[in-house]
Amino acid sequence: MNFSADQWAVILGGSSGFGLATAKRLGALGMSVCAVHRDRRAMLAKIEPEFEKIRAGGTRLLTMNTDALDAEKRREVVSGRVRVLLHSVAFGNLKLLVAEAKAARRSAAAELAGRLDLDEDKVQNAIDEVFAAGHAQALGLASPPAYSDKHFLDEEDFSRTIHAMGTSLLGWVQELFTRGLFAQDARVFGLTSEGNEVAWKGYAAVAAAKVSLESLARSIAVEFAPYGIRCNVIQAGITHTPAQDAIPGSAHMRAQALARNPMGRLTTPEDVSNVIGLLATDEAGWINGEVIRVDGGEHISGASS
Repeated sequence: MNFSADQWAVILGGSSGFGLATAKRLGALGMSVCAVHRDRRAMLAKIEPEFEKIRAGGTRLLTMNTDALDAEKRREVVSGRVRVLLHSVAFGNLKLLVAEAKAARRSAAAELAGRLDLDEDKVQNAIDEVFAAGHAQALGLASPPAYSDKHFLDEEDFSRTIHAMGTSLLGWVQELFTRGLFAQDARVFGLTSEGNEVAWKGYAAVAAAKVSLESLARSIAVEFAPYGIRCNVIQAGITHTPAQDAIPGSAHMRAQALARNPMGRLTTPEDVSNVIGLLATDEAGWINGEVIRVDGGEHISGASS
């Protein structure tokens, strides 16, 4: 279905990745879009052209370069009828819990260099260059991810990350609801990842935030349902975005996902925005309180190629 310009999508984190892709998709379907983002001035030169592309397609686009976590700033958001609220805030601490133990065995690259009577450093550098060029098959030989051995997660890191990437959704839902801004048939979306079930090094605080978000989303789905508000969470497969790049070992995560995904590619922001577009339609009105995987079968695939 197509939407009308008096239906608004409020997108938190709307300048890149899933947020930007969703702004483009919902705008193309006819919605007006309010993109809330927080970017330094140096980044705006790259972001503004993307916003102009959305406007050039006829979409009414309001952009707010502000802190989505600031309760005062929430009150400045669009005053139109909000059909969609997407929480795509990426602001978390990516540190280990404890210093990584040193490997006891020689690396595969070192073994290979020894058998070929070649310089170990040259072999390792060559493998890392091939891996960096996008050859996921080199994963087992590439140098492991590097983590800080000085800075580790503490309780404050967890608290801030859980608020930013998880429970801050509640403040936005309550703000829009109290002001009467939600449409009669409104959709709230959060984003999660496979880190909600598996442990990735350096991802502990974000994983806790994702699980908190999922729990909160279920409660929103139940308690706000009588007011016509549905709430669902999208679990995307590994996607190459600026936020994913910030995760230690992100290239290794992408290589593992690429080998595992039965579709033979990574998830894209557009894959996710297409599903959000579908879930925003009238026909999807009975879907509420779910965690919906959008990953091409990555999560259920145990095979690698």
